[in-house]
Amino acid sequence: MDLRNVIFAIALSFAVLFGWSVIFETPQIEEQNKSQQTQRSQKTDKQTSDAPSVNFENNKALNISREDAINTGKRIKFENENVKGSISLKGALIDDITFKNYKDKLGSDKNVTYLNPAETNDGYFVETGWAASNVGKISLPTSDSVWNVKGNNKLSLDNPVIIEWNNKSGLIFRKKIEIDEKFLFRITQEIQNQSGNRVELYPYAQITRNVAPNVTDFYILHEGFIGVFDEELKEESYDDIEDKKQEYNAGEGWIGITDKYWLTALVPEKNQSFKGEFIFKNGFKANYIQNKPVVIQPSGSGISETKVFVAAKEVKIIDGYAETENINKFDLTIDWGWFYFFTKPLFFIMNYLFELTKNFGIAIVLVTAAVRLLFFPLANYSFRSMAKMKILQPELLRLKELHKEDKVKLQQEMMSLYKREKVNPLSGCLPILIQIPFFFAIYKMLFISLEMRHQPFFGWIKDLSAQDPTSIFNLFGLIPWDPPSFLIIGAWPVLMGVTMYLQQKLNPTPPDPIQAKIFMFFPLFLAIILAPFPSGLVVYWTINNILTIAQQWVIMRTTTVKTK
Repeated sequence: MDLRNVIFAIALSFAVLFGWSVIFETPQIEEQNKSQQTQRSQKTDKQTSDAPSVNFENNKALNISREDAINTGKRIKFENENVKGSISLKGALIDDITFKNYKDKLGSDKNVTYLNPAETNDGYFVETGWAASNVGKISLPTSDSVWNVKGNNKLSLDNPVIIEWNNKSGLIFRKKIEIDEKFLFRITQEIQNQSGNRVELYPYAQITRNVAPNVTDFYILHEGFIGVFDEELKEESYDDIEDKKQEYNAGEGWIGITDKYWLTALVPEKNQSFKGEFIFKNGFKANYIQNKPVVIQPSGSGISETKVFVAAKEVKIIDGYAETENINKFDLTIDWGWFYFFTKPLFFIMNYLFELTKNFGIAIVLVTAAVRLLFFPLANYSFRSMAKMKILQPELLRLKELHKEDKVKLQQEMMSLYKREKVNPLSGCLPILIQIPFFFAIYKMLFISLEMRHQPFFGWIKDLSAQDPTSIFNLFGLIPWDPPSFLIIGAWPVLMGVTMYLQQKLNPTPPDPIQAKIFMFFPLFLAIILAPFPSGLVVYWTINNILTIAQQWVIMRTTTVKTK
């Protein structure tokens, strides 16, 4: 078997792996709603007798509707160009956010709702506060503490909101909450000490998710816990954290929970070391606590600042925050993968072409054409060698028959023929080697990029990030029958299979009859395997095949050999 066959086998193996994960593996559904108890546990475990402990208890019953939870109690409403929602004055929790510019489903009028009140089954919320090492001696605000608004009670870009809670023992807690025009909340916590005692308190912030969401159980994408601690990126799944909590100490960084297209993240105050935690305890929690306390002298005050991001993972916005807020490696909240250096620049090219043409499908076609043009000379060399190999097939069969008893002589004669005709029998693998990196990069972009979500092409393709919705088994919609999911093999996958078959016909036939039969079924098999993939990927592969066929056909028509 020559290297061309090896490369085909590798491509086939990747297709099998992708197809198995997409078709047969049920997305991992986490059903760990163990928070049916009437009280939440403390947020962090007490490590030593002098360690700060976070006093956060929740006596709220679960399983009430989101609407009922939001309508119970007083709230601070907020809205900008990208998000709208409210903050509960009970606990000062950010627990109600909707993304205004993204729909829940294609064709739906309902926007994506992200954060939910703690009382609901799928509660997902952000809290900030203070912890003390001498627990019980200082009264601190909890999730049941009701804060009072001082002045303006509607949060907007130019109107921050200040809320206050008095512990009746000489400490007044204030929070100044600000929101920018996109997805950033800036929370400045202040303590005024009107007691006669020196106080040491530790700022903390925490994201809590009652139950794990449905995740795409596929290695190409990370969903779950994420954070950067000093220079190191850490990613943990919900399963891993349920089994064992993770702790990290860092001088700088950030911590959060990421979904495919959305993110919740906390950024501690600059120049303050902290301990970060991923933990499962009556819910999934990502939190940090500052290592050094804020010291508040009698008649004095102390402050601490936390940045909270509840964001749609738009590349320009995430990169912009990483730069303007000076957050180290914040751009890694978007899972570009190991080939970050290749995939991300390719995304910017694709996005530029989208902004130019207003159609991501056309952008994919243009990128495909550009790739073919870039590697045109290399492909020409490869196709010319393959064309000569095809013409030399009869001579190779004659040599095999002539020297079938002498393998050494056969190899010598074949090498002599290749040398005389200046043919490289391994050059046929080059086009496939060229395609594989772009195949993965485009697949990664279509899979993770929010910008490509719900983007149409032409005709029946309404979402390039989803599979072709048509099926050959109901004649692409002509027969009024909805086939089961494993029979949805759309028009674009069929076209891809046809172009692959035509391309295969231009290549030399494998000398082994068994190999020839295997490769005859390869286009059909690959069309079936790639049918559930994003239609944008199939468009890329099909257009690439068409351009390859055109280039290869011209070369076949103009190529001759000495041996006839």
